[in-house]
Amino acid sequence: MIKGINTEIDYSIKCISYLGISSYGKMYIGNMGIEFFNDKNIKDFILIPWTEVEYISASVIFGRYINRFSVFTKKNGHFEFSTRDNKKTLKAMNKYISSEKLLRSPSFLGYVSKFLKKIF
Repeated sequence: MIKGINTEIDYSIKCISYLGISSYGKMYIGNMGIEFFNDKNIKDFILIPWTEVEYISASVIFGRYINRFSVFTKKNGHFEFSTRDNKKTLKAMNKYISSEKLLRSPSFLGYVSKFLKKIF
């Protein structure tokens, strides 16, 4: 059995990890970091300590709905997740990381306007 990094778990929720092929499991947010454990495969897990998190970027649609978020780490790249309630998940993470590290990813129109500004 895999041992998690948290000693206290504040929030747990069903989650989808988009690392390669999407995998379904549970996400645990606790005092030491973020944990993801796959429901079917014990060997498929992600453990991210809070000291390793560089920032978290959320994809916001229509100004209110968050469909997924990405956790960017200092050494191991980024991990994409989607939970049943992404707002509550990000609020639980905000307890352990500062609000400056919670970012909003640019929308499609943001990318287009940035591209057009480069051209002209």
